[in-house]
Amino acid sequence: MLNIIGAVITGLIVGALARFFYPGEVDMGFFMTILLGVGGSLLAGLVVHRGRPGVHRAGCLASILGAMALILLGRVFL
Repeated sequence: MLNIIGAVITGLIVGALARFFYPGEVDMGFFMTILLGVGGSLLAGLVVHRGRPGVHRAGCLASILGAMALILLGRVFL
């Protein structure tokens, strides 16, 4: 249960940072921001961490970049 709550809080922070750093306007709500952040964290976790536990600065940056990539994909395909 705490993992889910932690993923939501992390997703909110990562999604908000990705929306802040993304050039241009991003039209999405609170729920989509959380999903975007969680998706970006998962995407970056698969690429950067490769199964290693813990929090790393490179992983945090990669999570934000992964969320920004999801914003780009969403704007291109939707």
